[in-house]
Amino acid sequence: MADYGHDPTETAVPYMAFKEANMQVSFVTEKGKSPECDARMLTGWTQKLLGANQEACNAYQKMREDEAIKKPLSWTNDGFSFDQFDVLFFPGGHEKGVRQVIDSAVVHKLLLDYFPKTRKPSNKSIAAICHGVLAVSESITPNGKSILHDVTTTTLPTTFEGTAYWGTRLFLGDYYKTYGAGSASVETSVKKRLDDPSKQYRSSLASSPFVVQDENYNYISGRFPADAALLGQETIKLVREVCKAA
Repeated sequence: MADYGHDPTETAVPYMAFKEANMQVSFVTEKGKSPECDARMLTGWTQKLLGANQEACNAYQKMREDEAIKKPLSWTNDGFSFDQFDVLFFPGGHEKGVRQVIDSAVVHKLLLDYFPKTRKPSNKSIAAICHGVLAVSESITPNGKSILHDVTTTTLPTTFEGTAYWGTRLFLGDYYKTYGAGSASVETSVKKRLDDPSKQYRSSLASSPFVVQDENYNYISGRFPADAALLGQETIKLVREVCKAA
């Protein structure tokens, strides 16, 4: 996770699902600092109109009480590897702080090592939502291809991102554009990393929960906060299936 800025719904709702499924949850940040989610999505008028609902806020408060989030692991520690985990979960969030993960060369290197191990049959898995998909897609192999180049995925739709940005620009500036006004949308950035976006990119503009699972890799993705609960449940299902098969 980034030190600050992830969406609380996309982080805490899956977290609660994992804990209720008796999964051991660890947090990983750059230097082992305890991460905090985007305060605008948790308090004030921005929370009431745009942010987390009460259930998600409650889940976030419970997550903050976990000893694991108070003392995260550090992805920059010598010898650190993602291999110790059965599943990696990358939450999203549009606050600019999430670029700490998306742009991290160390995270990219770790993913370059881990992602091939999710190819079926395998007991390793990855789940990502919203900007979390961007963090995965920006991990580029030596041949210039993304680790998602041959994968089926979804992410935050351009329509959703644009509506949020233009609808709040007068009051919040470029808050809903993680890389600033005029930057490419998350959907555009992810699709350019795919070999054939017309076949590999899946999306829905419906408000009902929607997730996409790849056929060849233990990889599952979601679009935005409304997908968080379903993504959490489907990730649990995926992990149980692959661990049972192993």
